[in-house]
Amino acid sequence: MSNSPFQTARFRIIAAIFWFGMSVVQAMVLQLYGFTLRMSVLDSAVSNILLAGCSVLIAVTFQYYNPQKNRYVYIAGLVITLTIVWLFTSRSILMILVDANDYNEFFSTSITLRFVFGMLVLGCMALVSVLWHTIQDQQEIENRKTETQKLSKEAELFKLRQQLQPHFLFNSLNSINALITVQPQQARKMIQQLSDFFRGTLKNEEHQWVSLEQEMQHLNLYLEIEKVRFGHRLQTEVLNEADATIKIPSLLLQPVVENAIKFGLYDTTADIVITIRAWQQNNDLKVEVTNPFDPETSASNKGTGFGLSSVQRRLYLLFSRNDLVQTSSQQNYFITTITIPQ
Repeated sequence: MSNSPFQTARFRIIAAIFWFGMSVVQAMVLQLYGFTLRMSVLDSAVSNILLAGCSVLIAVTFQYYNPQKNRYVYIAGLVITLTIVWLFTSRSILMILVDANDYNEFFSTSITLRFVFGMLVLGCMALVSVLWHTIQDQQEIENRKTETQKLSKEAELFKLRQQLQPHFLFNSLNSINALITVQPQQARKMIQQLSDFFRGTLKNEEHQWVSLEQEMQHLNLYLEIEKVRFGHRLQTEVLNEADATIKIPSLLLQPVVENAIKFGLYDTTADIVITIRAWQQNNDLKVEVTNPFDPETSASNKGTGFGLSSVQRRLYLLFSRNDLVQTSSQQNYFITTITIPQ
């Protein structure tokens, strides 16, 4: 159930000013036609107070009952009924307060004008009430739609983040399994690093946004684990030229770097360097991840895979833009550029 227009302070003030002005004008007009000040004031006060009461009744009626079918027939019937009730109620009260003979003739002469005026005022009030409640209903529907879309978006964002962790966990456990017998010390180190990484992941899951410094610290944990897996073959170079306090969606960079490691290392036995560079451009944060690849064996220049597609989807859900993840290849280097609006 929506609110009545009269529950809004601004509407009550406007209505009070309108009825006061109408009462003053009506009293002045009656005096110009030769009626006494007492009769003019009584006629104006009684008529306008009752008409204002009928307006409030219309507003309250539409607050509790706003028909969808035959709406305008209902409005017309309600307005005509209340206008007739208003006319005869005001006449009955005024016949008691003033000289009945003099007033009865005047009322009979002006009844048509009063009826038309009452119809106009109550009709306008009815239309205002219908419009008021229609707008409120539309706003409520829009709010529910927005809230539903928000919940759906948050659910999809959570699902995207969750899908990345099992994939990385399985790879890490396989590496630990391979290290247990040949390099037990390295296996223990990797288990500790993996524990720290997932502890940070669970902590960051509570926040949609984190500082660039926090994201880089979490990314460094991931890189240390990967360096245990691949040994000297994996080298990284991190260049952070942006403000460390700038905000970034949490856990955004790890799948991008994982994609770079996958396409940089899996198809070659040589050592590689993964470069991660962050800088600010206008009002955006730019993050560029570069990895080498062998064009004869690597598929890095043919697609982005699940990791990058999930990042692209997350950024679309957050910013409603499809141009925030760009990929290119130059001289056997695959470059992924992410733009994060601020």
